[in-house]
Amino acid sequence: MNKPKGKLVIIGGSVDKGSFSESEADLKRNLIFFEKGILKRITIESARGNLSRIEIITTASSIPEEVGAEYVKAFAQLDVLNVGILNIKTREEANLPENIERLKNADVAMFTGGDQLRLTSIFGGTDFHHLLLDKYHNENFIKAGTSAGAAASSNNMIYQGSSHEALLKGEVKITGGLGLINNVIVDTHFVQRGRIGRLLYACASNPINLGIGLGEDTGLLITNGNDMEAIGSGLVMLVDATHMRDTNITDVEMGAPVSIENLVVHVMSLGDHYDLRNKKLTIHHSNAVSK
Repeated sequence: MNKPKGKLVIIGGSVDKGSFSESEADLKRNLIFFEKGILKRITIESARGNLSRIEIITTASSIPEEVGAEYVKAFAQLDVLNVGILNIKTREEANLPENIERLKNADVAMFTGGDQLRLTSIFGGTDFHHLLLDKYHNENFIKAGTSAGAAASSNNMIYQGSSHEALLKGEVKITGGLGLINNVIVDTHFVQRGRIGRLLYACASNPINLGIGLGEDTGLLITNGNDMEAIGSGLVMLVDATHMRDTNITDVEMGAPVSIENLVVHVMSLGDHYDLRNKKLTIHHSNAVSK
């Protein structure tokens, strides 16, 4: 398959919320979020820099107007002013010519957080979804997403599963995502919500998928569909199950604990790169800090 010409940015979300913000009280925290470089990096990587057309897609959010407005303010502080808000609420709206035209003219589509099942159930198989995939594969275009917007990016998607019970058979629920990248599965709010267990389970249940656990205020910039660069202030955890030797996942009863042998785990931070095709991590070593 040809390398996509577009770029994918997946972000772990902001602390305790399903999106860049789900309440006005988080505004101060969220200013730190983009000052750490994620939204700035999206702008730099976009086709026309701070002149790029950015569409904020708030479909996943329970408070789309507030979340959309906050993104507009955040980008404005980075001198990015050509920003619109698309709150598509139904599959019918996802097929409307005016919404398709707005996506056609966009350099960046930024999906906010909330409920990833809203993204897949509303967009899946629509004209909007087909155009999103076409632009990502064939244009200098960025598809970005935070929290739910990140989780829905891959072909497989975690949509349910409590953190503390995730290593019990049947606790983690997985369905199809929007399919911009294959053979990965993404979990978000990874550190704050202690989601290592459910990512381990997801990888053990289908070892072809590389597990990606995104911490808050942290993301991956994925170019050529293969090179993954850690951006933001926190950490990314990768779980590689391709060399898994054994698991009892098919033997135990529903609700019983699951055993897994020989998972490979990597931890990435700012500037590290991971080659998805060759499964190779390259750690960024900065100059020694002077004392």
